[in-house]
Amino acid sequence: MTGRLIQTEALHRWTMDLWRAAGSSELEATRVADHLVAANLAGHDSHGVGMTPRYMKALLGGELELNRTVEIAADSGGLLVVEGHRGLGQSVAFQAMEIAIDRARRGGVCVMGLRNAHHIGRVGHWAEQAVASGLVSIHFTNAVSAPPMVAPHGGAQARFLTNPFTVGIPGPGGEPIVLDFATSAVAQGKVRVAYNKRDKVPPGCLIDAQGRPTDDPAVLFEPEEGPRGALVTFAGHKGYALAMICELLGAALTGGPTTRPANMTMKHAIWNNMLAIVFDPRRLGSGASFEAEARSFIDWVRSAPLTGAIDSILMPGDPERRSRMERAEAVPVDGGTLLELDEAAAAIARARGSSPGPLSAVVP
Repeated sequence: MTGRLIQTEALHRWTMDLWRAAGSSELEATRVADHLVAANLAGHDSHGVGMTPRYMKALLGGELELNRTVEIAADSGGLLVVEGHRGLGQSVAFQAMEIAIDRARRGGVCVMGLRNAHHIGRVGHWAEQAVASGLVSIHFTNAVSAPPMVAPHGGAQARFLTNPFTVGIPGPGGEPIVLDFATSAVAQGKVRVAYNKRDKVPPGCLIDAQGRPTDDPAVLFEPEEGPRGALVTFAGHKGYALAMICELLGAALTGGPTTRPANMTMKHAIWNNMLAIVFDPRRLGSGASFEAEARSFIDWVRSAPLTGAIDSILMPGDPERRSRMERAEAVPVDGGTLLELDEAAAAIARARGSSPGPLSAVVP
C-alpha cells in the first residue's frame, strides 16, 4: 500500500471516531485525537496516529483502560504523586498536568509524579501545556514495555527504553523554548516509521543482536522470538547516564515500575512514569530582565556564521513550528502505517461492532 497525504481535519475526525467506537468518552476521544494529530503536525510521526494500532492491541488485550480518572496517591501540597491506573496516557497525563499547573499557579512550584499511565505520547506536548499557562516545566520520563529497546553504553543487549528528557520555557516574544528528546540516538517510534517505509536509519543508531553497528531497522522487530538488536544511547555515556536518571526519577522515585524483567509482563502495552517539576518563573522576580536577557542571548546565538550544513540556527521548538506550518492542511501517512491503521479499525469493528472504517478510504 502506498503512502497518502490525508487532510488534517479528516485525520483528526477519523481518530476521534475510532476511539469513540473503541469505548472512549467524547472528551477522552477528543484528547487522544488532539494529541496524536498534534504530534504528526509537529513532525513527530513516531508519536502520532501511527501509535494507534499498538494502543488498540493493548486495549483489546486487556492491558489498557479507557475513561480513567486520575487519583492523588500522595500529597504534601507542592509535592504529589498521581496514579494513572493504566489509563489512556493522552487523557491521564493531561489530567495530571492540570493538577500540577494549578498547584504551581497557587504555590509557585509543584513537583508531580505520574505513575502507571499508558503511553503518554510526545512529552513535549505536556511541556507546552505548562508553557501555555506561563509556567516552566521539566520532565523526566521512563517507559516500560516488552522487549526493552535500548542498550546501556558499552552493552550489546537492550535493558531499557528511550526515556525522554523534556523542558518547556516561556520564550521572549511568545515563542516557547521546548526541548524534548529521547535519550536513545533516535526515538524507537522513528525506527518503527523507517521499518514501515522500508528505509534505513542513520548510522550510529542501532546495533544488531551481536552488538555490531547496523542501519537496518528490522533488527528491532524481527525475529519475533530470539535475540534482537538494540538502539544505542545518544552521545555515548552521556545519553546513557541521562536515561538512567530518567528511569530512577521518573519511575523508581514516584513508585512506578522500572524496566526490568519482573515488570515487563505486558504484550502490547507501554507504561510511562514521569516526574514533572512545574514552576512559575514570575515568582523569581526576574520577569523583565529574563525577557530582555533571553532575547539578547538568543539573538547573539542566532548571529553565528553558518557552516552551510543548515539554512539557519534554530532554537529548541523551531523545527516543530516549521512542521506545523508545512503540515497545516495535510499530514503524510506512509503505506505501512496506513495498512496498520486500517487493520486497527477492522479489529475494533470486530470487537465493538462499529468503527469509522479504513483510514485509506478517507477522501483527501
